[in-house]
Amino acid sequence: MRIGIGSDHRGYRHKEVLKSFLSELGHDVHDYGTHSEESCDYPDFAIPLARDVASGRMERGILICNTGIGMCITANKVKGVYAALVTTPETAESARRHNNSNVLVMGASLNTPDEMKNMVDIWLRTPFEGGRHERRINKIKSLENEN
Repeated sequence: MRIGIGSDHRGYRHKEVLKSFLSELGHDVHDYGTHSEESCDYPDFAIPLARDVASGRMERGILICNTGIGMCITANKVKGVYAALVTTPETAESARRHNNSNVLVMGASLNTPDEMKNMVDIWLRTPFEGGRHERRINKIKSLENEN
């Protein structure tokens, strides 16, 4: 799977761990930055990743900042992106099974790299359930065409 990954300075160390983890699982990983712990602005990384997921250049995306909130808000501004901020294995599973998320967002201050690896693994392996959830997702998608 082609997976984009990005972080700001607060998520940099976690991103580096997850990058290696994803590569070990056999995924084609594209790093959107940042490339150090020097202070930076999270939209600079969330926007290009989100655009590439929406266009299909990346099949999925993973974003990390301090809490995940800023990255999640930013990514969800891009039409076709369904970013989910997760903090537990259960929310990671639900983000895929019920919400068909294509971008996973996590907070470096909320989870350890090992916890994130577990959530990423669950999120990548969980299929979208469809059914009643498809109807709900379609209602969300209809909002994208209103503007």
